[in-house]
Amino acid sequence: MSDGLITDPKVAPEELQSESRLRPRTMGEFVGQTKVKENLSVFIEAAKQRSEQLDHVLLYGPPGLGKTTLAHIIARELDVNIRPSSGPAFQSPAELLGILTQLEKRDVVFIDEIHRLSRIVEEHLYPAMEEFKCELVVDKGPHARHYLLSVEPFTLVGATTRAGMITPPMRSRFGVVARLDFYSPDDLRRIVLRSAKLLDVEIDKQGAFEIARRSRGTPRIANRLLRRVRDFAQIKGKGKVDLEMADYALGMLEVDEKGLNDMDRRILLAIIEKFSGGPVGVNSLSVAVSEEAETIEDVYEPYLIQEGFIQRTPRGRVATETGYRHVGLQLGESDDKQKKFF
Repeated sequence: MSDGLITDPKVAPEELQSESRLRPRTMGEFVGQTKVKENLSVFIEAAKQRSEQLDHVLLYGPPGLGKTTLAHIIARELDVNIRPSSGPAFQSPAELLGILTQLEKRDVVFIDEIHRLSRIVEEHLYPAMEEFKCELVVDKGPHARHYLLSVEPFTLVGATTRAGMITPPMRSRFGVVARLDFYSPDDLRRIVLRSAKLLDVEIDKQGAFEIARRSRGTPRIANRLLRRVRDFAQIKGKGKVDLEMADYALGMLEVDEKGLNDMDRRILLAIIEKFSGGPVGVNSLSVAVSEEAETIEDVYEPYLIQEGFIQRTPRGRVATETGYRHVGLQLGESDDKQKKFF
């Protein structure tokens, strides 16, 4: 992973093995998201006492906050199997049917990016979620034959970064809906210390907190930064991650004290300098910074909004006074510079 993507909350293919090693296995090991964990624990225990499947669960929020991890924990706490997949993986209802007909009683089906399910697959999923029945269509046209197949009662856990793109009929079929929020620096410090122990990295609390506070409220980024800071400590230091080493390494990685990287600053500066502070639409902003509009909305915007650097209004994105200060400008200063230039 290049330095420019060091703070990308989405998982890179080469990280899958290392991320799996650090993933919490139980609710007790899972740090943060206290209310979500408490509620899920109650629902899981109640379902187990009744010997029923857990209601379908929708987890939503920015990437890298633990939706996939929670799905696996839910299955583990229920003591059932999990069948993971993703919305784009289902090209036809037959592929969905292939998974559902192999389930054992009360198993968990996990669909990441559930908002990307095709409409026809989604419509075949409705009766499976409600009545645990699937329609099998054999042949086409006037010779088509329709069969209704029963499947074992199961729990669908859907995850999405874009809850607004989930259709109302799909959303209404989830009995449990939970939003995952960005983590506090203190929770991230605990995550960094736990991961450092698993990776056999020598680190003190100050070094862990420095990594935590620059991790954009996201555990995946915190763990990635820890691995890279570990490299600097090994080659440029004495192997230990303390405050000085963490600050040096994160500076080399161009992750500033607020966790912003080069693209974050380019987005801020584009809004301020090219669009006079906004408002600006995401498509125009995408062209200005040479980044896909969907990536801006999913990866960069949530944290910039959370930290108060930009606001999203009906007319577009607007830089705030905090955003101006972060790039070393005062509100309105860019307008004066442009007037002088022209």
